[in-house]
Amino acid sequence: MRRATEKWPVRPTVRYARTLAEALRTETIGGIIMLVATVAALIWANVSIDSYTALQETVVGPSALHLDLELYRWAQNGLLTLFFFVAGLEVKEEFVHGELANLRKAALPIIAAIAGMVVPAIVYLLVTAGTPGVAHGWAIPTATDIAFALAVLAVTASAMPASLRAFLLTCAVVDDLGAITIIALFYSEHLNPVMLLIGVALIAIYGFLQHKRVKGWWIYLPLAVAAWYFVEVSGVHATVAGVALGLLTRVSADEAEQRSPAEAADHYIRPISAGVAVPVFAFLSAGVELAPSTLGMMFTDRVVLGVMAGLVIGKFVGVFGGAWLSVRLGLARLAEELHWRDMAAVSLLAGIGFTVSLLIGDLAFGSDPARSDGVTMGILAASLIASVLAAVLLHLRVRNRTRGAG
Repeated sequence: MRRATEKWPVRPTVRYARTLAEALRTETIGGIIMLVATVAALIWANVSIDSYTALQETVVGPSALHLDLELYRWAQNGLLTLFFFVAGLEVKEEFVHGELANLRKAALPIIAAIAGMVVPAIVYLLVTAGTPGVAHGWAIPTATDIAFALAVLAVTASAMPASLRAFLLTCAVVDDLGAITIIALFYSEHLNPVMLLIGVALIAIYGFLQHKRVKGWWIYLPLAVAAWYFVEVSGVHATVAGVALGLLTRVSADEAEQRSPAEAADHYIRPISAGVAVPVFAFLSAGVELAPSTLGMMFTDRVVLGVMAGLVIGKFVGVFGGAWLSVRLGLARLAEELHWRDMAAVSLLAGIGFTVSLLIGDLAFGSDPARSDGVTMGILAASLIASVLAAVLLHLRVRNRTRGAG
């Protein structure tokens, strides 16, 4: 028998699991897995679109609870709730301890994020003007994908000042908060007020228990699942519950705590979100048959052109223009170590819509499969274009900084 002072060896499976979880907490690995899932979906859809569609539409869940949903709906309404919960934690952290805690520092990314949502919507509406029945797609190009954008920044410009990453992260979390608000206000159907009130009450109880320092995951997990369920069946998109619970999670640790509840939740849930939830959603959403008709929509269909123009042009103009205008008007200031050319490069990254854009695209045009496929293709193409352009500019900026060219 081992003496009490000796440590038991960690089993290899446990050690590998910990290593994998730690890797999934980095933006680069999460972005790569999401990219692999997207490519796999495109390959499967173009090898056998029938089997891919059959997988998407496989119904799982108890009908008695109104949870007999297709797999792609489970990915949207269930798995993405974890993604938005983590986003809610990030927003709360930024408000309490990050850039958003200081109004002067927060002004730059907040104004840039708001302009980065308004301008793409205007661009979309201008491009689609005169096309009947498509105005409700205006929100598709308003979202920025945090994981992909930060992954591209980490891979191509790790030598850039930390303040540039802070700007992008803060801008993206404000963007996500705006996106989830848009989903709640404009993309919720068949509202059941009673179910929604119960869901809101459960979320409020969660927040109250957090405020009162009540501890125990076995209390919060069932409460969160119940809140998710009632919001889901109320007609409001269930991801709203995720971001609300994240915002209500306490981010300040007490003296007796090694880490705050938000840090603990992020530690355990982020690897699941990055390694399972978002990649599965991407896999079940991004599979589009690359038929000539679908590819042709990228050049002829006003909706698809509006989405692409909104993401690539509108996002850049909105984020960069909003940041420049806020500094010009004296509402904010640019960090001393940053140059406007740095801001131009990172503003292009905001055009990577992907996760939330795919979600809104399906909510807007899910009833029209042909147009939905075209929109998905447009989102993927625009995100790729924005990624490549940003990566090139960021590489040039790193090289210029290394040479001392400014």
